[in-house]
Amino acid sequence: MTVFKELESYRQRAIPDQRPVLEKKIGYRQYPLDVDDPRNSEPLVPISEFGILGTNYYGSSLNPPYYERIGGSIDTVYVRRGVGQTLAGINERLAPVGLELYLFDGWRPTEVQSYFHNVWMPNELRRRNPDWDADRIEAEVSEYWAAPTVDPRSPSPHATGGAVDLRLQWKSGEPLWFGSLFDDVSELAHVDFFEKKLANPGRSLAFSDEEARANRRLLYWLMTEHGFAHNPTEWWHFGLGELMWAKLTGAPGAYYGLAEAGGS
Repeated sequence: MTVFKELESYRQRAIPDQRPVLEKKIGYRQYPLDVDDPRNSEPLVPISEFGILGTNYYGSSLNPPYYERIGGSIDTVYVRRGVGQTLAGINERLAPVGLELYLFDGWRPTEVQSYFHNVWMPNELRRRNPDWDADRIEAEVSEYWAAPTVDPRSPSPHATGGAVDLRLQWKSGEPLWFGSLFDDVSELAHVDFFEKKLANPGRSLAFSDEEARANRRLLYWLMTEHGFAHNPTEWWHFGLGELMWAKLTGAPGAYYGLAEAGGS
């Protein structure tokens, strides 16, 4: 048995083909949302209240590839109370092995979402691909950055406090290797990237890739078995109770609507 003990079985279990999930994700912002569900009244709570570590990635200048504090960002990572309680349960699963969750982001201000969706990523794509037209730019942006919330009946995942971006790390603070930067906007960030890359048994050894695949599997199975849904294009993104979660799980509707820090 490895240092991962009983969790080693998750590292050996393949992540399913994500093509059906990518198809199912389409149109999730139009999925039903029940703002009258009692769970929608849950407050946003700092993750520290659940014993969970994390620092908002956008509130620091040590945040590659940006290396700047993003306007409108906050230092604290907030989540809905029900999300925090579920994450705390996952941490309990991890504790005997010496692992823990670390959050990059939870509830996200609209100003931050707007900056990345409307400014940073379109500008980066135009710089790299000057021949791309507006439609292609928009399509590529939407793969990784949800449009900022305009209609409260169709909030972006992070605007609800139901979506989180996270990794696993040892209790010493040493992160597990996942094969890419957080916020990488390429196929390298896709949940099953290393499943596909290492599918050919005749490939030469690549310990870094094998480790990334194993750790993505561990995170994927832990989170989904505790009720979260994953974003297939981002290995770090999971949601509970919000629109993408509802669409991907087939729930009748979402129950977390638009939230504001300091309120519901």
